[in-house]
Amino acid sequence: MTDTALVIGGTRFIGRHTVEDLLENGYRVTTLTRGNREDPFADEDRVSHVEGDRTNDRDLEAAKLSVEPDVVIDCVAYHPADVEAATEVFADVDGYVYISSGAAYAAEHVPKREGETPLEECTSEQAVDEGDATYGNRKAAGDRAVFAAAEDGVNAMAVRPCIVYGPHDYTERLDYWIDRVLTHDRVVIPGDGDNLWHRAYVEDVARALRIVAERGEPGAAYNVGDRRALTLEETLETIADVADTEVTVVHASADALAAGGLEPTDFTLYREYPHLLDTCALADLGWESTPVEEAMARSVADHRESDRDGSEWDPGRDAEERVLGVKETL
Repeated sequence: MTDTALVIGGTRFIGRHTVEDLLENGYRVTTLTRGNREDPFADEDRVSHVEGDRTNDRDLEAAKLSVEPDVVIDCVAYHPADVEAATEVFADVDGYVYISSGAAYAAEHVPKREGETPLEECTSEQAVDEGDATYGNRKAAGDRAVFAAAEDGVNAMAVRPCIVYGPHDYTERLDYWIDRVLTHDRVVIPGDGDNLWHRAYVEDVARALRIVAERGEPGAAYNVGDRRALTLEETLETIADVADTEVTVVHASADALAAGGLEPTDFTLYREYPHLLDTCALADLGWESTPVEEAMARSVADHRESDRDGSEWDPGRDAEERVLGVKETL
């Protein structure tokens, strides 16, 4: 008998890849969305769609009755109340998986480990906030809602990705750096290039969600990230290698950046302190990550076929040129 999966979300980025992974592994899939975005599975006979608002409990109940899912993958739970409602509605499924985040961790440990590294606290005000500043707090509170549901007998689990990249990435964070490498011979990066912000290839995240739904331990959280983490400089070099081009990486200190009116944090994917997640618990379930060169090659190919350029994250090429001019005089 074919298992049925309900993906809450499922049309944009992580959810889209999750649907594809579930299909490849024999599931019947239904997506629950508000229908505000184009559905990439509109012509796919194996994917059904239920229109509804995941913040409306009646819509969740209707989806449950319509689909009768074996597993539920929750891609768009941004507040702890969302998780509390979902774990109540889907209390009897074989596996409910909540997408949390590496941002849920409160301490700068290297690496960050499930069950060891403390999580962010979340006040009642933060729990209902919509801003980026409380994202990690809200995700951590969602984790605690999963833990509480599991104590009540719900097969609920959490998956914590770090920065996710790959085809259809609407955030365009990596697209900025891909565009820089493909467009310019010399690319400025802040510091010595060794800063590290762990990333997770989106197909690996999708596979992790399914594997955790199938084999995870109720009440557990699982980190997911590339098994080989790249520094920022290694990232640019890997982009150049898979794109069959060359790039000169120019390191710029805070003083050099100041010549262009820039700061290190003006550059996306820069983080002063390393952010690295331990993925051993997920690997113990049989999960493997895609080799970073292969993941980057797919990401670059998708970038070239898209209209994404990461311009939202652009600190300004004119400012970078001033920094390059300062570096040439040193």
